[in-house]
Formats: sequence, C-alpha cells, structure tokens
Amino acid sequence: MKKNKIFVACDSTNISKIREIIKKTQNPKLKVGYKFGLELLNSKNGRKFVSKLKREITFGDYKFLDIPNTCSSAIKAIKDLKFNYCTIHIGSGLEALKAAKKASGKTKLVGVTILTSLDNKALKEIGFDKDVRKLVYHQAKLANKTKLDAIVCSAQEVKIVKKVFKKEIITPGIRFNSKLNDQKRILTPKQAYKNGSDWLVIGRPITKGNIKNNIQRLVNHLNK
Repeated sequence: MKKNKIFVACDSTNISKIREIIKKTQNPKLKVGYKFGLELLNSKNGRKFVSKLKREITFGDYKFLDIPNTCSSAIKAIKDLKFNYCTIHIGSGLEALKAAKKASGKTKLVGVTILTSLDNKALKEIGFDKDVRKLVYHQAKLANKTKLDAIVCSAQEVKIVKKVFKKEIITPGIRFNSKLNDQKRILTPKQAYKNGSDWLVIGRPITKGNIKNNIQRLVNHLNK
C-alpha cells in the first residue's frame, strides 16, 4: 500500500526538541522526511546536527534567492550535508535556476513559487500586478524549462501547476482546521492529497503539543 508522504518542519534551534520530533513522528503508515529551515540552518549547532543525520530523508529549506554565481556557490557549499532536497526561489530567474541545477548534483533542486504566507493583497503591496494563481502558473513553466526536480506551492495551486510541471509537488500551508497562524493559502491534508500533492510540509500542527497524538490525528484524518 502506498504511504502518504510528509515533511515535518523542524523549526527550532533546540537540538533536543528536534531529536524528540524525529523520534516521535516515526509512523509505519506514513513516509516521513524532515525539513530544516533557516532558523536551524543558521544556528550555531544546526549544521553540525544535520551533518550527522544519515538515515532520514532531509530537506534543506534554504530558499536561495540571489545572482547565478552565488546560488551555484551556495549549493556547492552545502554538498557535504547531503540533503535529499534543497530549495531555491524560482524568482531568482532563469540563469540562476540553471546554474543551481547544474551545481545540485544528487540533491533534488526544489523551486519555490509564491510563499503561502502571501495573498493577492500582499502581492500588490510588493508591486506585482498578477494574481497568485497566474504567477504560480508562470513560475511552474519556468521550473519545467530549467528542469527542476520539484516545486513548492500552495495546495490550492497544485492542479494548475500539474498542467505544466510533471515532477514532484511539495505543499506547505497545511492545517487541520481554519487556524491560519502566519499562512494565507491553506488546505487540510486530505484536500491537499486530493488535489495531487506528492509531499505535505507540516510544522506546528504536528510539532506543537503532543507530537505522537498529533501524528495519530493526521493518520486518522487521512483514513476517514
């Protein structure tokens, strides 16, 4: 039986807390990987901790956004960590994406579309004149053109992304209920998989409170 795939967002600088998250999220009914963001990766002990993870599926969520040479050099600089997945903003542009892809080696390069913390109002404040869906669709075409290995997008946009991008789709902004936190474009786990997500990224709904109970809640939610 095919297992649902999730990345648990380990957003903490507390190494003991992250060890607890990894230990308590192991579940035979799920395929679980671990996403490490800038909070941990920029911390004093973060890189050292990640370098020792050998058996887990790891996701370095750096969200690189820079000129081509810097993106390429940065990816080469983290090769020793042997991430399975690593992110770059598609907004870095065609040449940066090409350079990053060339440097990524065995690590799957994941293109980040419009952050799930942004909505149309926020995009207008930044200066974009297209709505979220049109921008994400356009970025998905660029990800396909530059042969990226996966895309990060809201679960709300998976269907339009799949029209032009046929590889893995990873979706954050997953909630069991309507509690947004700092997210804007959210869906439930069940809705996200129904739309065609390959991986879900789930943080606080799993890591806040009783981790084992939260994982079981996810399994129950998916099996309803």
